[in-house]
Amino acid sequence: MSGLFGRATKQALLRANCTPCVHQANTMSTFRNLSKAKKIALGAIGALAAGGTGMAIALNSTVTAGELVLHPPKLPWSHSGPLDSFDHGSIRRGYEVYKQVCSACHSLNYINYRNLVGISHTEDEAKAEAQEALVTDGPNEAGEMFQRPGKLSDPMPNPYPNEEAARAANNGAYPPDLSFITSARHGKEDYVYHLLTCYCDDVPAGVNLGEGQYFNPYFPGGAISMAKALYNEIIEYEDGTPATTPQLAKDVCTFLKWCAEPEHDRRKKLGIKCIMLFSMLSVAIYYMKRHKFTVIKSRKIEYRPRK
Repeated sequence: MSGLFGRATKQALLRANCTPCVHQANTMSTFRNLSKAKKIALGAIGALAAGGTGMAIALNSTVTAGELVLHPPKLPWSHSGPLDSFDHGSIRRGYEVYKQVCSACHSLNYINYRNLVGISHTEDEAKAEAQEALVTDGPNEAGEMFQRPGKLSDPMPNPYPNEEAARAANNGAYPPDLSFITSARHGKEDYVYHLLTCYCDDVPAGVNLGEGQYFNPYFPGGAISMAKALYNEIIEYEDGTPATTPQLAKDVCTFLKWCAEPEHDRRKKLGIKCIMLFSMLSVAIYYMKRHKFTVIKSRKIEYRPRK
């Protein structure tokens, strides 16, 4: 009885396992039986469907862009290589540009004066920079707010008390915070550099400038409310570097890149250490793998039927 049940079960399992194979074979044989004209027609329909899908995606991306955008070309930054670090002299000069030019409208809410220590300034220099700013603190014993000199723990001062005041002073436009501006924009520091240096007097057809707006081909839409801020010799560098417009833009972009990625140099140092460590570990792992699997992979399995 048990033998009959076993044979019946085995036959049922064989039939179940063969069903997909039979279905696949029938499908392939059906396609082979099609005439040449039908095969060509199916191929043409597939090509048209793929082409139509690609065109729809391309048109959708073009339409949704909706604005005139010029993509910034890639520039050879001194910190862009996998083993390159920041130019800390450029960071210090970039801080001077931000302090004397950009800080009139833009904030750095996520950068404190203590972050400058060991990067572009000594501790005493950073303290002196902080003490130049007046910070609203309090309340005091009388319950009133008061002004005090800044400390290393204080963030960079905000030029406006709130967003409404910033818009009122800039013809309705809100100057963005620059702490992460290079990471928040497509093109990163390349975009910021070209935005600062590529203002144009000639406005092309189709670009409508409102009151207090200027044409910049790298700004989405072309109409920007920020006037050109960098000119030759607009400031004097402490180290005597000629303050040309490209130099000013390069230094402030390096500074803003550091603001967005203050861990940049430490990350690359850690990456080098990890590569060296994993290189040594990979040799040991390969040896262990060969040691463990040599016996397994060299085995020969034979089937010897019972005589």
